[in-house]
Amino acid sequence: MDTHTDWISRAETDADIPMIREINLAAFDTPLEADLVDALRADAAWIPGLSVVAQTPEGTLAGHALLTRCHIDDTPALCLAPVAVLPEYQKTGAGSAAVRAALAAARDKGEHIVTVLGHPAYYPRFGFSPASGFGIRPTIEVPDEAMMVLGLDDRPLPSGTIHYAAPFGI
Repeated sequence: MDTHTDWISRAETDADIPMIREINLAAFDTPLEADLVDALRADAAWIPGLSVVAQTPEGTLAGHALLTRCHIDDTPALCLAPVAVLPEYQKTGAGSAAVRAALAAARDKGEHIVTVLGHPAYYPRFGFSPASGFGIRPTIEVPDEAMMVLGLDDRPLPSGTIHYAAPFGI
C-alpha cells in the first residue's frame, strides 16, 4: 500500500466524473453510493465546488468527498456523504484530505453547518460531534453517536430535524 502525506485536494472537474464513480464503486459493497453521487449531481442540492477529490502528486484520483444541501428544519445546512477512497489508498490520508478540503471550501462559501451520518471513530477528528447534543435529529432511526454535526463558524447551531435532498430517499 502506498502512503502519501502530500495529497492534492481540489474541486472536481467534468473530466473527474467517471473516476469519481469508479472510486465510489470500488469503496462500497454496492453501487448505491455511486448512484447517489450521480443523482445528487443532477439535483438542486448540488453545490458547485463542494465535490472534492484527493489525488496523488502523480495525478491519480484516490479519494472523494461530497457536500450537498440539506436543511435542519428551515435552516440551510450541508450533508457530508459519501466519502470514498479506492481500496488500495484507504488509510493513507486520501479521505481525510478530501474531507478537510471540502469543509474548507464550504467555510469559504459562507456555509454554517455540516451533518454526517458516519463512523463515530472517524469523523470527530474533523470536529464533528453528536448531533443530539444540539437538539438535531434525522428522520430515521440511527445510532445516536453516528449522527454528527460540525459548525463552520461562530453562529449557534440550530436545533431541529435534518431534511435530506430527495436522492437520499429519507
